[in-house]
Amino acid sequence: MMTRAAVIDCATEYYDSGEFLADLGRRVAFATESQDRAGARTLRSYLTDELAPALTGRLGCEARVIDNPAGDYPLLVATRHEGDEMPTVLVYGHGDVVLGEPERWRPGLDPWQVVVEGDRWYGRGTADNKGQHTINFAALEQVLRVRGRLGFNLKVLVETGEESGSPGLRTVCAQLRDELAADVLIASDGPRVAAERPTLFLGSRGSTPFTLRVDLREGSYHSGNWGGLLRNPATVLGAALASIVDARGRILVSGLRPREVPENVREALRDIAVGGGPDDPPVDDGWGEPGLTPAERLVGWNSVEVLSLAAGNPDTPVNAIPGSAHAHCQLRSVVGTDVDKLGVILRTHLDDHGFAMVDVEVGPTMPPTRTDPDDPWVHWALGSISRTTGAEPALLPNLGGSLPNDAFAGALGLCTLWIPHSYPACAQHAPDEHLLAPVAREGLRIMAGLFWDLGEDSPVRSHP
Repeated sequence: MMTRAAVIDCATEYYDSGEFLADLGRRVAFATESQDRAGARTLRSYLTDELAPALTGRLGCEARVIDNPAGDYPLLVATRHEGDEMPTVLVYGHGDVVLGEPERWRPGLDPWQVVVEGDRWYGRGTADNKGQHTINFAALEQVLRVRGRLGFNLKVLVETGEESGSPGLRTVCAQLRDELAADVLIASDGPRVAAERPTLFLGSRGSTPFTLRVDLREGSYHSGNWGGLLRNPATVLGAALASIVDARGRILVSGLRPREVPENVREALRDIAVGGGPDDPPVDDGWGEPGLTPAERLVGWNSVEVLSLAAGNPDTPVNAIPGSAHAHCQLRSVVGTDVDKLGVILRTHLDDHGFAMVDVEVGPTMPPTRTDPDDPWVHWALGSISRTTGAEPALLPNLGGSLPNDAFAGALGLCTLWIPHSYPACAQHAPDEHLLAPVAREGLRIMAGLFWDLGEDSPVRSHP
């Protein structure tokens, strides 16, 4: 029977029968470590030998693997066109993983083999991102099986360099803008706000690394003979940092602060709790921007973080004034922050505060993105998820972390909907990474319902 309930039942059966586990196990076995350049052949093999046959054979797509202008991180592009009058969705995933590091996993676990222990399915990529894109491709397959067609046009983009900063992704999206044109991006990555609560997020905070460096002289000089006469670069650097962010984590530079938290962002975050899980650290009261809730500080505001700080020999200090000091820092930013001018903003601030001797180096930016929470696509997706689960999903205007969402929101100009199928304690990027089975099962049901609804009634049809 061609009904919404039938497609959700098919997705559930795909999980319960062990077919999902088999697909995931086969994909995890590809050691697609993009941070290990010796693994370039495996990255390509994952696309050509695993995903392309699945997308062509099971979803009726035309698929091809394309070279990346930024290096050995190939991409897969697949399309299924059903009608010019139908909505078009772009589905994204990444096939690469962080380094497996098998020596750090607990005995009995192997990063390249799915090991099932109760509700935890261990293996590198189970949560980030092979498990998540496997769920989405399988849900599409169930819609096609039940309806006989998708009811919309499908485009798929899978990259293999996300864990290395998505080199070339934005260039490829710009070059293939017409081929990848769609009405909406639907993708899955990152965690839910909590294992038991389905989540929709609409973008991500930006991430910009910067280094402050004070290089005053060659070598070090005895602190007894020269103390009080020579400017100490560590002291200067500490004071410079304190002029940027205070002792309570509040940003003091106006150009690095958002103007406000928009009211619809505040409303979305009103019932979002941060932390509270068994492996989560306690949230520090009184840290960050005053007057904001923890969720608003994490999702709706900027933060400046000092990631490392060094002068002299930190582990074995000697009685000497160091000649240089440096701090590696990071700006996490929300939409509305002029991240392209970070270097100019910091340079002006430091000069105005007497720190002309502090050099500023700004690294590549991953810009912040956020689909408007009032966009019709957002209401459509929330309604679909709620209809499947019987619960109100959490809405995050953006993640606190960063994703290459600017390639889709910026280069392609898309509304972006992210529906994660992992949870905060999944240990992604760490030893013992795992997928939580109940979340995966529910994720299959959610996505089957969502893709069914896309073929029945979407904002494209409702608002031509």
